Amino acid sequence: MPRRASSTTLRKDRLDLEGRLRNTRVSAIVRQPNATGAWPRLQLVPAFRRFVVYPLALAMPLRRMHRIRRRMPTPTQGTSTMKTIRSVTTALLLALSLAGGARAQAAPEASAATTAGLAASAPVSKFHIRPVDDAWRASLPRNADAATQAYLDRLPADTVARSNAYFEGGYWLQLWNFVLGLAISWLLLRRQISARVRDICLRVGRFGVVRDALYGVFFSLASWVLSLPLTIYQGFFREHQYGMATQTFVPWFVDQLVMLGAQTAAFALALAVLYAVIRRTGERWWIWGTVATMAMLVFAVMIGPVWIDPLTNTYKPVSDPVVKAAVLQMAHADDVPVDNVYEFDASRQTTRVSANVSGILGTASVRLNDNLLRTSLPEIRAVMGHELGHYVMNHIYKGLCEMALLILVGFTFAKWALDAMLRRYGGAWGLQGAGDVASFPLFIAVFSVYMFVTTPIGNTLVRTQEIEADRFGLNLAREPHGEAEVDLKLTEYRKPDPGPIEEFVFFDHPSTRHRIHDAMQWREAMGTP
Repeated sequence: MPRRASSTTLRKDRLDLEGRLRNTRVSAIVRQPNATGAWPRLQLVPAFRRFVVYPLALAMPLRRMHRIRRRMPTPTQGTSTMKTIRSVTTALLLALSLAGGARAQAAPEASAATTAGLAASAPVSKFHIRPVDDAWRASLPRNADAATQAYLDRLPADTVARSNAYFEGGYWLQLWNFVLGLAISWLLLRRQISARVRDICLRVGRFGVVRDALYGVFFSLASWVLSLPLTIYQGFFREHQYGMATQTFVPWFVDQLVMLGAQTAAFALALAVLYAVIRRTGERWWIWGTVATMAMLVFAVMIGPVWIDPLTNTYKPVSDPVVKAAVLQMAHADDVPVDNVYEFDASRQTTRVSANVSGILGTASVRLNDNLLRTSLPEIRAVMGHELGHYVMNHIYKGLCEMALLILVGFTFAKWALDAMLRRYGGAWGLQGAGDVASFPLFIAVFSVYMFVTTPIGNTLVRTQEIEADRFGLNLAREPHGEAEVDLKLTEYRKPDPGPIEEFVFFDHPSTRHRIHDAMQWREAMGTP
């Protein structure tokens, strides 16, 4: 006979949990530069400990209580399922409360004064470049190597150190995001949470497609909540540490919620379509799954600029007639079908400069952010020549074809791994095969392993297109100095001078040295000032 837990034992567990929560203190992760002005590189480790390890430690009493209750007799299977759902909800609320507590403890003096201080200081970027004039540019040596080094020498040592620290910290973030994704999948599978949620969705939806869509809503929300502490560190605190964020927490979090709504709706639809295809095609699901995924990816490329991007930014025609005329002149020279240029208010979120030319199937839209509009006309021409190059050279279509090959190989690997793991663990996890939506956490785990391992390949494919667009832009805009100047600005968040192996593995864009050298090589070959 299973031993029945006493009410005294459960009360002690509850009091122990409440005591842990009362005594928990999460210190601020905002740090200061050291005496040399350089910022610490491995800042993610303490933040990971505070926002991930500590919550897991606090959740251990819940796990113990759950085990005790599992030994208690239950009247019906439905009651047991509801207890599982309640335990999942408790864990999600715990993660949310800890994230809120971390935000409160990050400023012990609490308050609107601290928030106002962040707002006042955020737009003041710590990034700086030694300024020069046209006479300096005209005096540059004709040799591309020497001219490139002269440009790089304009970056102060503290700027380079901060850039390196920020970008190299991103390597660790890639690892922790990967590990966290695997942990979320394991959590959903280990206690048959995924299978029980599937059963609940089936009772609510009755039909397979509706069930899969409801499961997609659950998975999107659960993943978002469980990864929220790392997201807050990565997207908010860390960006403020390096002076690139311009939002206080509330507007930033509102943007996150808006994108969560869009992501959840899209994910629910995509999961319903994907698993309908998988069930219908049987053993060949990996082929038709690739086809369905690519079709949805093309659809996303079509609607993203029109419906998704305006959710968090305001787009309007560029008001400066000089900038508009310069960009349209380059666009019409290469038969890009546009009659207007748009700007968007990225400065409300970041100090970074960016632009894009989006469009597919005969449509195009030229857009640049307001941070770029604050630079010089040669820099704007250089950037927009690059972006127009992506469109003219059909990089969207080429990228989709390259992605299709990567996804096909990934689905092939996923089929092999799923078959092996379902044979071994499917029964214990309550999974009914590859066509069972409850197996999605397992699918996404093995697919993420494949994508993590092939990161250098994906980065190289993108980096190659960026190099091609750089060279197209140089020939179109004919602004080698504008290209070099904006490349220096990109050093704010990209390491300027990596080693060749580092660039191959981690860089999805060419390094600052590579891009400036291309511009100076063009200048040397063309004999321009």
